[in-house]
Amino acid sequence: MTESVSNKTKGKLGEQAAAKYLQRLGYKILERNYRYSRFAEIDIVAKDKDTIVFAEVKTRTGTTFGHPFEAVNHTKIENIFKAGLYYLKNTKETYKKYRIDVISVIGDLKTEKPKIEHLKNISLN
Repeated sequence: MTESVSNKTKGKLGEQAAAKYLQRLGYKILERNYRYSRFAEIDIVAKDKDTIVFAEVKTRTGTTFGHPFEAVNHTKIENIFKAGLYYLKNTKETYKKYRIDVISVIGDLKTEKPKIEHLKNISLN
């Protein structure tokens, strides 16, 4: 991506790529950018069979400054967990199983197909 593309735009493009990726895997996208507080937002809320998935998406044009997974720290996971519990409490559906996934999107999203990596069931430990 060129320097003129903002990080916010890169993030949105990465989230779109991640949502398409999840849909190709058979997930149903329920929400995008679900906000719990000014500190906690879930990028994608999806349904994978009988499990609700709270997905954090990290997008980078390359790995020069580290892998996108490295940007997801304990505090971020904790905030997603809190937001996920809030979502479960306030949705009309009942879900017995849920998990937190992290999706890495690497590449120039304007000119190439990005490399997507998906870590399932991230824990707070």
